[in-house]
Amino acid sequence: MDGVALTPLTLATDRPFGIAILAMGGQGGGVLSDWIVALAESQGWHAQSTSIAGVAQRTGATLYYIEMLKARDGLKPILSLMPSPGDVDVVVAAEWMEAGRSVLRGLVTPDRTVLVASTHRALAISEKERPGDAIAEPVAVTEALGVAARRTIAFDMQALAEQHGTVISASLFGALAGAHALPFPTEAYIKVIRAGGRGVEASVKAFEAAAARAADGGIVSAPKIPAKRLEAVPASAGHPKLDRLLARIRGDFPETAGEMLYAGARRVTDFQDAAYGAEYLDRVAGVLKLDHAPYALTQAAAKYIAVAMAYDDIIRVADLKTRGSRFDRVRREVNVAPDQILYMTEFMHPRAEEIVGMFPRGLGRWVESRQGAFAAIDRLVNKGRRLRTGTIRAFLMLYFLGGLRRWRRRTLRHAQEQAHLESWLRISAGQVAGNYDLAVEILNARRLVKGYSDTHARGLSKFDRVMGAVPMLATREDGARWMRLLVASALQDEAGTDLDGTLKTIATL
Repeated sequence: MDGVALTPLTLATDRPFGIAILAMGGQGGGVLSDWIVALAESQGWHAQSTSIAGVAQRTGATLYYIEMLKARDGLKPILSLMPSPGDVDVVVAAEWMEAGRSVLRGLVTPDRTVLVASTHRALAISEKERPGDAIAEPVAVTEALGVAARRTIAFDMQALAEQHGTVISASLFGALAGAHALPFPTEAYIKVIRAGGRGVEASVKAFEAAAARAADGGIVSAPKIPAKRLEAVPASAGHPKLDRLLARIRGDFPETAGEMLYAGARRVTDFQDAAYGAEYLDRVAGVLKLDHAPYALTQAAAKYIAVAMAYDDIIRVADLKTRGSRFDRVRREVNVAPDQILYMTEFMHPRAEEIVGMFPRGLGRWVESRQGAFAAIDRLVNKGRRLRTGTIRAFLMLYFLGGLRRWRRRTLRHAQEQAHLESWLRISAGQVAGNYDLAVEILNARRLVKGYSDTHARGLSKFDRVMGAVPMLATREDGARWMRLLVASALQDEAGTDLDGTLKTIATL
């Protein structure tokens, strides 16, 4: 327009400060995000937070993103709603593998990003759903973070939070302060926590402990999967019947198998009684007669005969769910206060097989042989049930079922398990002379059978299919290797697709 002077447009060159938080449900990621926003605003900065929810049940973390900019001339900045790869100044990961995922997403860069991460593990659904060991290797994350971030502060912040009776958000906030990743004084952080009004003292203590640890550098170390440790055979168990079992373990078996035998005897005795523990040692002794140094066959028998004898039936499940030790453990895990009441909801889905399995052997076989009667029972019981063990009715029902273990030996399920166990041991014994290594792997294959109801049925089906391959492997020098491959394939997925492929390959050899 004529006569109108145009004012040149100038763009601000200030760059916002970006913080990304990756946290799962229950870890207080939203609280941490609110704390950081309140902290920035209390120091005269503009701050904005957004969140993108992950999928429920631990298949993905929620991503919280905060941008902040120091106020200037009363003007409000326009801030981003999403983090951009390469533009994030601080990444806070509430779990170790989430720290690794932040690197894969490009949020962590070596020229810019300070990473604050807890080294503890919270297993994802993909790690839990496989029948075998699908736990991701944490060392790869450690190696990646050594070069991906400008600076890394990492230690077990979950354990520190539990130590002070709070959630991990307080520890993460403290580590953020101790790392001096934000240009704010520590006193301002504490004021924000105290303004929350709930669980203040516990949160402040966890905050201060984490801040001190982070100020020392926060040693980066990969979380280690706890190694299974066996207890040494004690001198006495404090009961004559149990002491006789210990005496047999020390006197009748090689010393190298002692710890495993003690663990197995404890398991089967807890499952039933001391007499059942004596039966367990009798069975292992039968395997020992076929064995020789270094007693690999006896070691495998000591472990997996105990697994086979202590099977999961309704009686066992009910017994475990009503033990006082379980209630105490859950109270500790969820940090129940002394004045709080804890209710647990148990999900149970028995099939007719589980119900009829509790019948006396004769009656159970009679019902199984009549399809109409069996189907009627299945229609009646085969449905999901939720039982609140904090109520008298549900607790007493489960307590009664757990108390039936004194009659377990007379049940159809027990007879079936014993017959299956004896058949498995005969298959292994039949290979000792001709293919010792294969005999050992046949015993190790028992790990496929586990769980309760549908889980047990799927595992048993895979186990029987693997045992069906023994005749094809018996004459092969590499038969033990193929047996290990079969077991590994069976553990890859519930459907057994990989197992089918391995069995077809063996058939073509």
